[in-house]
Amino acid sequence: MKARIKWVENVCFMGESETGHAVILDGAPDAGGRNLGMRPMEMLLIGMGACTSFDVVTILKKARQPVTDCVADISAERADEVPKVFTKIHVHFVVTGKGLNPAQVERAVKLSAEKYCSASIMLGKAAEITHDFEVVEAAL
Repeated sequence: MKARIKWVENVCFMGESETGHAVILDGAPDAGGRNLGMRPMEMLLIGMGACTSFDVVTILKKARQPVTDCVADISAERADEVPKVFTKIHVHFVVTGKGLNPAQVERAVKLSAEKYCSASIMLGKAAEITHDFEVVEAAL
């Protein structure tokens, strides 16, 4: 996997992926930025959330669960001192479907956290990561 980060101006950068996608990252005005894009640590947290959500949805679909929506709400704490690494991350999944089996959702979240989500497992080397979930019955 490869990526390229190009400086645009001040503390604004453009990140480009090997697959041809691009994103703008920028700093807050008090750090010399113009608030034109996400902060790098926000991007890291979103990447982890997307990685684990991908796993949960994929596992549920393979288990033939009628999942119609999956939202991962993530909250994180960072160290006060530099480097301001993540110290705690909590992922709350809201999984919607018609007749979902809560045990299957629990299994999917656990498998992602413990076996499949590379981003979560990597960040878990530095931060305490916790997960929980709720199942919402889809409307007719």
